[in-house]
Amino acid sequence: MSIQVYTTKIKIIFHMNSKFLSIPVTIAVLIGMVLIFEFLPIDSFMQSWLYDDKTQTWIVNRNNSILDLLFYSGIKTVFISAILFLLFSMIFLRRIAWVKNNFKALMIVVLSSFIVPLTVGLLKDVTNMPCPNQLVEYGGPYEQTGLFESLGEQQQRPTTKCYPAGHASGGFSLLALLFLVAAGRARKITLTLVMILGWSTAGYKMAIGDHFLGHGAVTLVLAWLIILIIRAGIEKIEARFFNKNIHR
Repeated sequence: MSIQVYTTKIKIIFHMNSKFLSIPVTIAVLIGMVLIFEFLPIDSFMQSWLYDDKTQTWIVNRNNSILDLLFYSGIKTVFISAILFLLFSMIFLRRIAWVKNNFKALMIVVLSSFIVPLTVGLLKDVTNMPCPNQLVEYGGPYEQTGLFESLGEQQQRPTTKCYPAGHASGGFSLLALLFLVAAGRARKITLTLVMILGWSTAGYKMAIGDHFLGHGAVTLVLAWLIILIIRAGIEKIEARFFNKNIHR
């Protein structure tokens, strides 16, 4: 195989990947993800491994301050500090070459860090889905209720706010960093670190009974969709008012 043919195939693969990460395809993936976890017993199967029926306790004690620091409050502090630093850089350090050259990508990251958690929070207010530890099968007061399940006129959904996963949304919003780093090995490392960060929080919340696997999975895809929409919006604004092309 000639080098030219090999290079052409590589370009085709990357072109296919760009299509796979498009907004319409991501919407389709999100819908599929919601339906899979809604109609298949994946969440219950996974959660059964994290709950001890005999002792009626979860595999991780939420009162363990060290684990809370490592997988929740500590990560939350690092996330907020990092975003505030990027915001500070955009406002006060924009004359620095790196900030100036990456201003657009920095804007995507900062906006995503605010809009993704905000959107997830708004969705939690309308879905009224109980957390695992609020269900009867795990010692809680509520019966399991499907996302699309109607309870009739005489009943109301419980006033619980557990879907999608709010705390993991901050970590998954950092997927926007993929537009800030150069392609290749750096982007793979960034993707790996962000996934570790997001799923560390999501996994911890599962282990203390606050979320199902599906809550985190849906949040992940939803976060990526919002990031793509933010990027597309910035591209349109820049093309409309500044007549520039975005290459990153």
